[in-house]
Amino acid sequence: MYRLLRAPLQPVTYSRWLHLCVPVLLLALWMFIGPEMPWMPLVIVIPFGLVPWVRLAEGLQAQFLLTPNDHGNPESAISVTPSVRWGDRWRTLLWLETRLVIALVAMPATVWLPVMTVELIATALGHPINADPMVPLVPPRWVAALLAPVPLVLLIVIVVLLGELVTAAARRLLGPSATERLTALEARTEQLLERTRIARELHDSIGHALTVAVVQAGAARAAGNPEFTDRALSAIEETGRAALEDLERVLVVLRESPQAVSQRPTLTEADRLLDSARASGSEVDAQLTGPLDQLPGPVTREGYRILQEALTNVLRHCGPVPVRVRVEMAVGRLDMEVTNPLPEGPTVMSGSGSGLRGMRERAALLGGEAETGPYEGSWRVRARLPLERIG
Repeated sequence: MYRLLRAPLQPVTYSRWLHLCVPVLLLALWMFIGPEMPWMPLVIVIPFGLVPWVRLAEGLQAQFLLTPNDHGNPESAISVTPSVRWGDRWRTLLWLETRLVIALVAMPATVWLPVMTVELIATALGHPINADPMVPLVPPRWVAALLAPVPLVLLIVIVVLLGELVTAAARRLLGPSATERLTALEARTEQLLERTRIARELHDSIGHALTVAVVQAGAARAAGNPEFTDRALSAIEETGRAALEDLERVLVVLRESPQAVSQRPTLTEADRLLDSARASGSEVDAQLTGPLDQLPGPVTREGYRILQEALTNVLRHCGPVPVRVRVEMAVGRLDMEVTNPLPEGPTVMSGSGSGLRGMRERAALLGGEAETGPYEGSWRVRARLPLERIG
């Protein structure tokens, strides 16, 4: 009851009324062309229902007029895509037929009730309409004044009820098919994966640069050596430039710019990471074996980020301690291992950080695995990335 009382104040009531009136105009026009065959419009719309783009047009119209609040919402219950399968075309045809039938029901109300209101108002003003009146009996003027709002109230009730009916039919017949729902879900999943990947990229590249800068600045201040300070500033500058390049590349992706995106760093550039760690005061024992330049693109890019995050964690949590790095191309896989001694006392390193989780996610996306945790008195990061599954 409350919804009916509130309906005259809701814009959607009138947009749905307009949606009901569109096929009414077609039916009214046909009454002048072939009144002896009132069922002919139901036949005429059959070939149109099988045209793929008709579903798009009907979906747009339904979204605009029946569910205006959902317009532009990718999760709307009314689809705005052309028919792809025959099932979508048959549902579109059934929608057109249903829409015409509802219009046949709505036509008397949308035409006669407003005319009755006009006639009652004219009678109340003392100017009754005598030519083909809709009101069979001419009531007294005071009765006509009291009855004038009744047809409008009935019209609002009928429009609200038929509007709900046609909206439910649109959601049922123009709603996304199972294939479209699956496609939308896949697109949404891809979007979430891309956002997660970008978050990992920012965490790894910017986090590494800031960690190196903090460690270098602290070491330079503690050393009090102009030569060491100069080397530290050079390392900070180089790391900062690399981080700016990574940031610009990620921002280009976020802006969907047509500008070509610069190549993501690969394991062939691992020396940059190792030199940065050495410049921070760590003794790095690195051994990279195998033709790393022949690694598949996804493996070499994700491998670089795993190595970067592993070295960043060493500098962040343990400081400039000795680090052992092993990168080797084995048969059908890439093996990576970064080991460093744990600091004395309670350790702040754990296996639940976002960086460690990011390493495991990177490896899992390639079908591999990454392990992080204490090992024989040291902290070890070990990753195995398969090569056969990467095209």
